[in-house]
Amino acid sequence: MLENELRQNWDKILQHMYVAFNLSEPVFHTFIQKLSVYSVQDDLLTILIDDTKIGRSSKSFVEQKYSVFLAVSIEEITKIQYRLNFITLSELDDAQTGQKNLETAKRLNPSINPNYTFDTFIVGDNNDFAHAASLKVAEDPGESINPLYIYGGAGLGKTHLMHAIANYILEHDKSKRVVYVTSEAFTNEIVEALRGSKNGHSQSLKEFREKYRENVDVLLIDDIQFIIGKESTQQEFFFTFSHLTDSKKQVIISSDKHPSTMTMLDERYRSRFEMGITVDVKAPTYETRMAILRSKVSKEHIHIDDSILDYIASNINTNIRELQGAINKVISFSSLCEKEVTLELATEALADKINPNIKKEITIDYILETVADHFGISVKDILSNKRSNSIAYPRHICMYLCRHLIGSPLAEIGHKLGNRHHSTVLHSVELIEEKLKKDDAETVKNVDVLKKKIDPQ
Repeated sequence: MLENELRQNWDKILQHMYVAFNLSEPVFHTFIQKLSVYSVQDDLLTILIDDTKIGRSSKSFVEQKYSVFLAVSIEEITKIQYRLNFITLSELDDAQTGQKNLETAKRLNPSINPNYTFDTFIVGDNNDFAHAASLKVAEDPGESINPLYIYGGAGLGKTHLMHAIANYILEHDKSKRVVYVTSEAFTNEIVEALRGSKNGHSQSLKEFREKYRENVDVLLIDDIQFIIGKESTQQEFFFTFSHLTDSKKQVIISSDKHPSTMTMLDERYRSRFEMGITVDVKAPTYETRMAILRSKVSKEHIHIDDSILDYIASNINTNIRELQGAINKVISFSSLCEKEVTLELATEALADKINPNIKKEITIDYILETVADHFGISVKDILSNKRSNSIAYPRHICMYLCRHLIGSPLAEIGHKLGNRHHSTVLHSVELIEEKLKKDDAETVKNVDVLKKKIDPQ
């Protein structure tokens, strides 16, 4: 209603401005008559400037010289005080072109999942360094970290980070040519190109090389371990990799292994992979698993009690994919049965995934997470060099349990718990053993509860 009234009275407002503030005729015809109502939202009036014939600098000129005169004239005619905002036709055209470029870029990259962004990635102790490195690459591709090598087990978030990098670059720099490909698809394209070349189609290999070397600013290759043993693929990838990094084009690689452990990969490739930064994505900690589950239920706009999420997070700790599958199954089960999500319903829905009769594998990582959760601290606290009793005491107990429950070597425990010397671990184990011998009530209770949590059989 107010917007219609403004549009109806606009010529009257401009004429009032012309007379009341004694504007010259050239100024009025050149600048003021080029103004129109673009939009009205509450008390914010956006005014459109037709700058196609008077130049892009007209916006700052009109704002500085005439915005006060215009605001007063609008209030005189409408009896309403508006805040003014100015936009030009050129700016609208640029915005529309930018949006079209972004849409085009995304159409050219249908394999990039738009839902995998940095905003939807849950950061925890297990992946914070990988997240930070990925964000740095996305903000400054080809300059600071090149290549970026991300490794870790299946379903831990490597692919999510790669898509997040691609989406960030496409959104913030429409001119960048981003290509995401799995090593399997990359291998298939090489095979086709080589086959075409052998059959007399000289363009086949040339087109492949142009696609991955000349027409790329950012190349992301997922699951690089699958090129091992494929000599032609390895060689072609090595030349592509070298060309791009030498040209300051960004390369991001993911694998399930650290380069140094890929013994069947040529040493040339391993050393080139490690010339940038290598980051790992570990299995999610308990805290991260809870954060992932809370994020999921929040997005679904449903309420699930933390005790139920704790049940899922405590029992499904291998990877994020299984965790998300579990919560999706609980939500779907609840919807199909038209029942509220309770612990009983979650137990029934996940009976095939969480079987109390199957003995859980007990590892140092699992003990570490259980101890941290029991004492209300983070895994990072236990791994740190903090010496306060609230951190050191759980650390001692953790080392004791690793030694007594699974018989881990002192050196391995020390390595897993912050790269500590085996003598440090021995001291911690003996300290807890001494407390237990003396029937220290707090220690006896903590050790007993933790043993039941870790191994309830």
